[in-house]
This record gives sequence, C-alpha cells and structure tokens, in this order.
Amino acid sequence: MSETITLHIATVFLGDGDTGGNELGVFLDRPGLPAETRQAIAADLGYAETVFLEDPATGRLHIHTPAVELPLAGHPLVGTSWLLRRDGRGLDTLNPPAGPVATWTEGDLTWIRADPDGAPVFDTRQLDSAADVDALETGEPGTDLHVWAWEDEAAGRVRVRVFPGRMGIVEDEATGAAALRLGQRLKRPLIIRQGVGSRIDVRPGPDGTVEVGGRVALLGRREYTLP
Repeated sequence: MSETITLHIATVFLGDGDTGGNELGVFLDRPGLPAETRQAIAADLGYAETVFLEDPATGRLHIHTPAVELPLAGHPLVGTSWLLRRDGRGLDTLNPPAGPVATWTEGDLTWIRADPDGAPVFDTRQLDSAADVDALETGEPGTDLHVWAWEDEAAGRVRVRVFPGRMGIVEDEATGAAALRLGQRLKRPLIIRQGVGSRIDVRPGPDGTVEVGGRVALLGRREYTLP
C-alpha cells in the first residue's frame, strides 16, 4: 500500500501589501526518507525548495531544490521555523547540513542568523539601476545568477533578481541564501525587493554572521503519496 504524508505549504518573504512570497513545501513528520527519495519528491513538487524535518527536537533537516540538496538556504529555514512555532513546536535553533542556525521572531517577522560562508555561491553582479535588473528576461545557462542594484542607497533599499539555473530553478521569487551573501558583501542593514514583490530584511549579526527575516503565511496542507 502506498504511504501518504502531510505536506505543509507556506509562502515566505511576503512583500508589503502581501505581494510576492516564495512558496515552500515542508514535511514536518516523516523522518528517515532516503536522499534519493527526498530528491525525487522535491523534483516532483517543483517548489524552489522542499524541506524534510528529521528531528523536531533538534531541528535537524534537509533542504532540496528540484535538482540538488543544499547545505543552507534562507527561505526554507525561515518558513520551517514559522511553521514549527505555529504548531506549538517552536525552536531557537535549526540544524541544516551546514550547521546550527539561530531563529526567532520579532513582531510579524521570522528571523534566522547564519554564517553566509555556508550558503550556496552565486555569480553576483551589481547593475547600474533597478530598471536594468527589471529588464533582464532570463538568466544564463549553467549559472546561478544573482543581480542587484540600489533603489535607494541611503535607505538601504535594493532591487534583486536571482536565476539559479544549476539548482533547477528558472527564477527564484525570494532567495534568503543570496540575501545572506549580499548582507556579507555590503555589511549594512538592507531591505531587498526581489521577484514580483517579495521583501527580505537583512542586517549584520555578531561575529561575521548575517540575519535575514521576513513574513510568512500558510497556504495550506495536503496529503502527498510517496513515490
């Protein structure tokens, strides 16, 4: 008999006015799936990332794009932290393969604090203007392209788009890992506007870490049949 498990679907890094948000699939209650099964599920679901929680007590988890497993990623950790708190199982630390990541809430924002060196590496390019970022039609084959430009440098407002082709994603709506990297590069608080309307808040943390936060909402739950 086929096994069915509960899939939680959230949207992470909602923008002002509830625009944007990057959809995330999370399995909170089915540990022990082999890596090849997790990868097949992530490819089948097609979300930018899918999370598989291995241990609710320690926050140990796996993060998969449709093509690869990631050691660290922002929107999956922010979304999983929010879901666990919503279910009354909130944790102060999550444990992806890259190592412990602190997490907490401030108002309606859920935050993580991580070492950006553990995040995926992007081909990051600064463009002359936000209009130049908006004008891009696509990424580049074989490249995880991350482009950005100042919207308002004095206010720390940045326009970003990310095309993580090697991860199996045409364009990512909101990319916490790229936000960690940009925060490390610019070393100042930022408000990132990415995709069609997502918002990522970024600020320096202690000892070279970077903090990334945003708003999350539950889109629903459904039963998923394991392959």
